[in-house]
Amino acid sequence: QVQLVESGGGLVQAGGSLRLSCAASGSIFSINPMGWYRQAPGKQRELVAGITGGGRTNYADSVKGRFTISRDSAKNTVYLQMNSLKPEDTAVYYCNLDRGGGVYYWGKGTLVTVSS
Repeated sequence: QVQLVESGGGLVQAGGSLRLSCAASGSIFSINPMGWYRQAPGKQRELVAGITGGGRTNYADSVKGRFTISRDSAKNTVYLQMNSLKPEDTAVYYCNLDRGGGVYYWGKGTLVTVSS
């Protein structure tokens, strides 16, 4: 079993920064790809950023240049550094782990609210 616990969400003014963390525990490996998704009210969940076990990253166009995903394999933790936040970044942010074989795990989410 895998558990993912997000933290670091909160209320921030536009232009501000937040750093999200996702601590993973259980039967995981440092090679497992992980990512951050978000879901705004009334919208579908969307990929924000992903990182492979080898450190290769990808980002949604809407966050490129503002967000940075990273991972500390020794701590089984993935981070999302969010800078220059905009009101449209307001959403619940979810951590995801790809276990392979079509198996995915999700955290419960952390709310990010960006005020204008």
